[in-house]
Amino acid sequence: MEETIKIKELIKRAKLHEQDAFTELMQFFIKDMYKTATAILMNDYDAADAIQDTLLRCWEKIDTLKNDMFFKTWMTRILINRCFDIRKRYQRETSMEEYEEPTTEDVSNLEFKEMLSVLDEKYRIPMFLFYGQEYKISEIAKILGIPKSTVQTRLARGRAQLANCYQSEMEEQ
Repeated sequence: MEETIKIKELIKRAKLHEQDAFTELMQFFIKDMYKTATAILMNDYDAADAIQDTLLRCWEKIDTLKNDMFFKTWMTRILINRCFDIRKRYQRETSMEEYEEPTTEDVSNLEFKEMLSVLDEKYRIPMFLFYGQEYKISEIAKILGIPKSTVQTRLARGRAQLANCYQSEMEEQ
């Protein structure tokens, strides 16, 4: 509860372009930003680039945030858009198979990332946001700009795809 009040206060101060307040505000979300960016981009270098660009964009556009309650959703949408921009740039230059796995791994999160890596992207991102970042379906729909029913379908299909992969693995053993 205290943390929520502090975040609300920091958002108000950041909207007044107080640099220290903005920096402190971003510290609350930097780990989530990193996890989201690496789930999409699959390497630390590009994730850092996306986060840096997102921080700059948030600072420049924070006064356009209409509802302070949706700050994290707004920031995450900016981050995801930046990640997609980076991926588009690299798709023109290289194939996705040439991406490296992230070099700095959170040990408790390694298995989750490996599991998600087998999914098609359209399922991986909603699954990560739902299970990895604990966003609600309505928030994911807003972030990705798709209907709630599409998010629900992608979550169901992602779970089915994981079950099929797991079943195939068990049969091979």
